[in-house]
Formats: sequence, structure tokens, C-alpha cells
Amino acid sequence: MDRHPAPGEEIPGPSDPYTRLSLDMMTEAGDAPPPGALTRLLAAARSARRSAVTTGFVASYAGRVAAMDALLASASPADWAREIVEGWTLQQLVAHLAATDSLVAAAIGAPVAGPPLAANDTLGRTADMIAFADGLPPERVRAEWRAQAEAICESAAKMEPATPVDPGGMSFPVSDHLLARMLETWIHTDDAATVVGLPLPRPLAEHLHPTADFCARLLPWTMLLSGADGGGRAIRLTLTGPGGGAWHVPLDVTRVAVPDDGSPAHADLTCDVVEFCFLLGGRGTPGTIPVKVTGDAALARDVLEASPALSGP
Repeated sequence: MDRHPAPGEEIPGPSDPYTRLSLDMMTEAGDAPPPGALTRLLAAARSARRSAVTTGFVASYAGRVAAMDALLASASPADWAREIVEGWTLQQLVAHLAATDSLVAAAIGAPVAGPPLAANDTLGRTADMIAFADGLPPERVRAEWRAQAEAICESAAKMEPATPVDPGGMSFPVSDHLLARMLETWIHTDDAATVVGLPLPRPLAEHLHPTADFCARLLPWTMLLSGADGGGRAIRLTLTGPGGGAWHVPLDVTRVAVPDDGSPAHADLTCDVVEFCFLLGGRGTPGTIPVKVTGDAALARDVLEASPALSGP
């Protein structure tokens, strides 16, 4: 039975991430998830606590927090002990997300989950957070992660999107750090959903598009980090599907990718928006996703092979 709002409680509308998650899952129910899986996740989405801030540039991250929280609300004790990815159980994976989030929380002045921040890098902080979470009840770990994520949304929403912050020594606008958190939360929720056997709807198009834009803007940096030579060249990147778009991407970190304006490009790459974002996030390889290429095939190959260079565990 659906929960009825208490007297005076605001009734969430379709922009609320948990409500949207329910609607999206009902829309995608034709994908035939395992028996009972859709019911479990819908019930969790309806009963889960709602993020305090779900609009503006924090919306994409808030939406994926909602999806992960719904998955965790529906997880059984056995699910929490399952190995998901990188040798981590679901409980350790949540601790990892809380660890990476905590670097952002500290950088923007939001309350930090877990033990005091000692390591300002992802691997060191993850080790500290997993040690902290070891032996705690799963619900405590979930609550620590979720409360911190909500605090990040609240604090970030009060900032100008272009405000530079440098969690882990990476200085980017706070809006980009929130998109990075969206991408990692999305990917790890998908990792968990695959192992646990729950359906996971794709993000809303309005949440996915800024994430795709962020990934397009990262390409010059992934080329630089991987040692590939962009040589002052540029590509045209077309991402298909809801939330996609087209970008002109100079492969030079001194210039910025922009919505395609028809400027000359040395290669044109076309692929699915979700598969491209997951490639940037370290899931899949250039050989496993369909990509249409015209122009300089060698340059296109270098761009695709370098794409996961910034992805971490």
C-alpha cells in the first residue's frame, strides 16, 4: 500500500527524484526484470527518504542518489554481503561512494561522513571508510552515505555553479564535481543492480545531458593523461538517445568543447550516450560499444582508447 502524506507534508511532484524513479521504472517495466524485482525497487523508491535539494545543477547527482538509495532500501542481508566490483561487497561499495563523496563534502564545507578526514585522496579515504564501516550494520552505512549526499546537495545548491573547488587536489567548478559524483554513483548503482538482479532505469534526459556534456569536455584531459597527442586537432562527437547531443571538441586542454557549431573536425564519432558515459566511467572498451567513425580513424581510436583515463575504482 502506498504511503499517504502526513498532515502538512508536501506531496512530491514528478520532479522529485524518488517519484521520477518510480515513474521511470513503470515506463520501462516492459524490459522484463526478474520476477518480483520491479515490485521490490518500486516499494523502496516510494518509502525512501527524499533528498532536501533536487533542483538546479545538483539535480543529476540527487537523481542517482535516489536510485542508489532505493536499491539499498530493497537489498537483503545476503545482498549486502555480495561481492559487487573491485572485490568490494555492497557494504564496502557504499563505503567507497561515501569516501569519494566525503572529499567533495569537505571541500564545500558540508558535514563529512565517517571518521575525520585524514587522507585527501580517493584510495586512502576509501581504505579509511571501509575500515570504519567494517562490522557496522548495513543500515548505518547506508544512512551515513545518504545523509552526507543530502548535505552535499544542500551546500552545493547555495554556491555559484562556477565556483572552483579542489577535492583530492582536482580543481574544477563545483558543478562539474557534482556531475562527476553523479557519474560514479550511477555506474556503481548499475554495478550493484546487475549483481543483485534489480532493474535500473536510465537517468532522466535532463539529468543525462549535462553529464554527457561533462564527459565530452573531459576528452582533452583524458587524451593528455593517457599520453595521446591531440596535435591541435578536433573531433565532432554525436551522442544518440535521450539526453544526447552533438559537440565540437578541440583536443587541447586550453580550449573547451562546445555544442556543435559546424566548425571543421578531423574525425566524427557517433555512439549511444549511455555507452559513451559508461566508457568514460571505466565500463566497457572501445571494442565493445558500437561507434560510427568518419574522417581520421586513427585519431578516433586514440580518443576512444584514452576515454577511461580519468576513471577510478
